[in-house]
Parts: sequence; C-alpha cells; structure tokens
Amino acid sequence: MFVLFEEAGKFLAGRVMSETDASLQVELDSGKRVKVKAVNALLKFEKPAPADLIAAGQKLSAEIELDLAWEFAGEDEFGFADMARDYFSSDATKAASVEQQAATLFRLFESPHYFRRAGKGRFKKAPAEILQQALAAIEKKKQVAAQVAAWAEALGRGDCPAPIREQLYKILFRPDKNSPEYKAVVDASRATQTAPLDLLQRSGAIASPYQFHWKRFLFENFPKGTAFPALQAPQVKDELPLADVRAFSIDDSSTTEIDDALSVQGLGSGTVTLGIHIAAPGLAVLPGSPIDAVGRARLSTVYMPGYKLTMLPDDIVQSYTLQEGRNCPALSLYITLDEATLAMTGSVTRLEQVPIVSNLRHDVLDSTFTEAFFEAAALALPVDVPWGLELSFLHRLARHLKAQREVVRGKPENFNRPDYNFKLANPSGQEPQGDEAVSISTRQRGAPLDLIVAEAMILANSTWGQWLAEHGVPGIYRSQASLAPGVKVRMGTKALPHAGLGVKSYAWSTSPLRRYTDLVNQWQIIACVRHGRTAALAAPFKPKDADLFSVISSFDAAYSAYNGFQSGIERYWTLKYLQQNGIAEVTASAFKDNLVRADELPLVLPAMGAQGLPRGAKVRVRLGEIDEITLDISGTVIERLDAVPDAAALAAEDEEGDDGDSDAPAGPISIAVDLSEPQADGAGATAGLSA
Repeated sequence: MFVLFEEAGKFLAGRVMSETDASLQVELDSGKRVKVKAVNALLKFEKPAPADLIAAGQKLSAEIELDLAWEFAGEDEFGFADMARDYFSSDATKAASVEQQAATLFRLFESPHYFRRAGKGRFKKAPAEILQQALAAIEKKKQVAAQVAAWAEALGRGDCPAPIREQLYKILFRPDKNSPEYKAVVDASRATQTAPLDLLQRSGAIASPYQFHWKRFLFENFPKGTAFPALQAPQVKDELPLADVRAFSIDDSSTTEIDDALSVQGLGSGTVTLGIHIAAPGLAVLPGSPIDAVGRARLSTVYMPGYKLTMLPDDIVQSYTLQEGRNCPALSLYITLDEATLAMTGSVTRLEQVPIVSNLRHDVLDSTFTEAFFEAAALALPVDVPWGLELSFLHRLARHLKAQREVVRGKPENFNRPDYNFKLANPSGQEPQGDEAVSISTRQRGAPLDLIVAEAMILANSTWGQWLAEHGVPGIYRSQASLAPGVKVRMGTKALPHAGLGVKSYAWSTSPLRRYTDLVNQWQIIACVRHGRTAALAAPFKPKDADLFSVISSFDAAYSAYNGFQSGIERYWTLKYLQQNGIAEVTASAFKDNLVRADELPLVLPAMGAQGLPRGAKVRVRLGEIDEITLDISGTVIERLDAVPDAAALAAEDEEGDDGDSDAPAGPISIAVDLSEPQADGAGATAGLSA
C-alpha cells in the first residue's frame, strides 16, 4: 500500500510501513522513513509506484482547464476526489483514477485564485469578483514581466529606456526593489555581467558626470527641489540707535551673504574699542515664522565651485546683509583694549544700526595687505593706505589673540597647506554644466586678512558663548575635550572648552545668514541683551529644550553631507583641470599607505610605488586614467625627488588641523549599488553587482 501526503506545502508519496488511527510510518523512495499524521494522508493507492504517480499527476494537471473547472464547481466546499470525478468522468457514480485524482489535487492546490483551500485536500471556489481581480493582477504581472524583459534587453544593447533614465538616482541610491525599472537593471546587469553603474553609463543614462554628482546630491538632500517659496523679508521693528563707528567687512568678491564687519575706535588715545558687528536677521525673522521654516529645512548654505545654494532666499539675505553704504541692523560686540599691551578691559553687547562704509575683498587686497606690509607698518604708520591704520592694529591684535590661544592650546597652530580657490568660466549665479574652463589658485591659510577675520570671529563666538552660559541661556556649542588623536569636535548645548581653538567655550554666532545654528544662537543672545539676568525665561529655547537638540542633530547631518559634497565636487573640478591643461605628471608628497598628496593641487591619489616610502617623501607621479563618475585617479611613482623628508615640514603637517574641525582630503567617491532582489520575492541573495 502506498500513500500520497502533504508535508510543508509539498506533495510526497511512499510505502506505508505501519498505520494507527493518528499516524502512518512511510518509507520514501530514498529509503528515508517519516512519520505522517493521518490528517495529511490524502490518497492511498496500490499502483502505480509513488514516483510514477507523482510524475503522471504533474503531467496531467497541466491539462486541466481552470476556467472550466471553476464553472461547474459547486458553491459548497468539496474534496479533490469529487472534483476529479466530475471533471474526468462522465459517470457520476464512477471514481476518477488515482492519476486523475493526484492531478486534480496538484492543480487545485497551485491555483488559489480560482479555488481557496478549506482544509487538507478540500477546496471552495473563489467568488466571481475576487477571481476577476486576481486574474487581472496576474495579467498585469505578466505585462510588467514582459516590460522588464524588454527594458533589460534594451540596456544590454546599450540603449537606456526613458523610464529607467528618469529613475536613475532612485535605482542607484534609494531603490524600490519591486519596481520594474530596478528589476530591469538587475536582469541586464546579470545578463551582461556588467556592473550597474557601468551598464547605465554605457547605455546613455548618465550623459554628464557633473550632472550625475549634482543631481545625486539634490536627490539625496533636496528631493523637493531647490526653489524657495514666495517670502517677504519682515522689517526690524526695534528702534535701534545709530552706532558712532565706521565699519568695514572683509570677504571674497563672490560673497553675497556678508554676515560680519569690524570697526576700530580710539587709535592713538591709549584705549581702543574693537567692534565686531554681525548681521541681525534674528531681530526680524522669528522662530516659527515661514522664513525660519526655510532656514531650518536647509540649515546651511551649500558651497561649490562656481555656484551655491543659499540657506535663505537672496532677497531675504539682501535685506539683512551688511552692504556698504547702508546703516544695517546688527548685533555688536565691543571689546575695549589697552592700546599698548592689548589687554582686554571690558566688553559690551548692543543691538544697533551700524554704518557699513566699505566691503573690502580678499582677492583684491591680499596682495596689498601682506606680512611685509604689516611689518613695515610696525615701523611707520600707513596713513596713505585706506584702512591701513585700522588693519595694522587689527593684525597686531590678531597675532596677539592667536598667541594667547596657543598658550591654552599647548602648541602652535600651523597652516602648512594652502587653501585652493576654484574659478569657473560660467556666468555669475548660473548653475555650472560641468564642462566649463576651470582655474585653480592658492591662498595660504593664515594670510594676514584671513587671520584678522578669523581671530575676530573666534573672539566673538567664544565671548558670546561664555556670556550665554553666565545668563543661564542654552546655546549651540562646539567643543573638543582634548587634542589627543581621535578626539573629535562635538556639538551640544553646554559651554565646554574647545581644545583645538584654545578657548573656554565656542558658540557659532557670526554667520546667521549662512548657518542656522548661528541664527538660533543669535536669538538667544538677543534675549540676553533685552532681558539681562531674566533672559532664560524669555529666550526662544529653554534649558534641556528637545527642539534645540533636534536642531543640533539635523544640522550635524546636513552640514556633514554638504561638506562631503563640496569636497567631492571640488575633486571633480580638480580632475577636470588636469584634463583641460593636459597635466600628465605632478610632484607630490607621500601621505600614508600608498597615498600621495599633490604639492600644487588639492589632490590625493593612490600611487604604485609609494608603498614603503617615508611620510613626506617628495616624488614625481605619472597620472593614470580619470574616472569622472567615481572621481577616481591613480598614478605611478616615476622618480624620488628628495633623499630625506623634511622633518620640520612633517611636524607642521602633523599638527595642522588637529583642532578636529578640518576636513579630510577629498578622495574617490565610493558608489556601492545594492542590486539584491527584494526579500518578499524569496530571493535574498545579492546580485553581486557593485560599482
């Protein structure tokens, strides 16, 4: 005696060795013996052999017409043997053959859209409306499968269907693994044994490497687009006094968001007053307002060569920017100093209108206000140079402030590597296309005008940070516990020391038009100015305010993403510069492992032959091929240019950036494309394709 039974959704057959009311002992063709519950034993038979029965039943089941079977099935529940009799036999009193019964069981079991399972071997036909919906879904699935196959075939030929091109960034970076576009790329990648990114590039989906990087960034960070809603800048309602100063700003010519300006009063009197004046949008833009919502959504201005996405709309920015020739609402910090010793004797913060006399520009004046200029100014006052007296004093003060911070810091700050300026041949304010001519120039970090502005801003941020703490008003601080390797700069709401800068506390407050954290801190500082010791009650953000922690978390993520994009897109333009100028070799310094850093360009790359070289070793590197999508380039060391690395330069480089705020050198972008099947489809293994 043999038995056909169901086990975990599969049909098996074997010889009955023993039987009780509850179970059977069955021997399979493999020789394995299994215990089968009596309820799972669906069909007992004496012939044919078990394997032959299953083979015959599977072949015959394909011939059963489901529509016909559904038509004459009764409305009540029925067993598979009853259906087999009605379908195969014209004699209602004659049972169907064992093969016919097995075939009917297999067919009913695999067709749940026609017949619902009502128990072991028992079924009930589906309602007509449910059946029609199921059949429509099956037909749609067939059409989608055909579409996927057609798209995959087109991709394999090197043609990218429009729907896949439109879904490019979603497929690569945030895929819906059940979408037909995604499945087509998976199938084409497997069929052609080509990495998805290479496949899509070859098929024309990625027409412009620059647009690939740019649109990927927008897809990930600005999914709703970069346009601003229609907004109107509110006017400052406060009756602000007019400051008796002549203020000036120092920025690049491309800067439109002029946040900060300086003034100097009392030169030659023995007591000098330094004014640090910060644009005050916080006087008009209030927390919870539509403009605040825009700023909080973007959190920072995004910078890149030849273009930027501002945190706030340009007309809003221009309403509060410190434009020359205007009296501008400002948050001012006044520091009184002994002119001879530069010792600070007091400070005061005011809300006022500040006359902005000049907007000075780095790229115009850096060649005038050099170290040599200020060395000469120490011997003879530069009365014939506009702002010469003020800048000479500010340079002396900046050097003094830097030296004081370095005492706290424990070692000097060294800026061994220059900053690089990128200039594109594109109209101002117009989005680059990626093929513009690019020029790269250098400006040594710590140049005199840079130093003046940097030290003034550090002074303001540290002074106001401490002032907020004294009033019991929370702010957004940047802190660093020590200069030990691996100790990073953190953001929080407590006034903790910043070891890298050598200050007791540091709260970003000097760029409220460009960074949302600075705008938040400005609101808090304004509360201190207006309410004094009761400011904690009036400030928009209270101690332990969950909303403040939310701002910090969002800003940290956005600022990291924006900086990462800026580094990556600057690398793109560096590679473009190499191509446009036909540069095949560069001089470089061994960096770490097999990496080298170009001496005259912002470029880090792996170089064959650099392994084992001491750090700082000077080499000449022949450049290899450039991949503008992955931003990858490699090289080969062809010549050693020095015998022994410069120990002093190495030490300076080791110290540089150890305040934890510096960015790592931009390298190739890693684009890992996960083209695994969705788990819901029962295929959890990855396709093994990445780029």
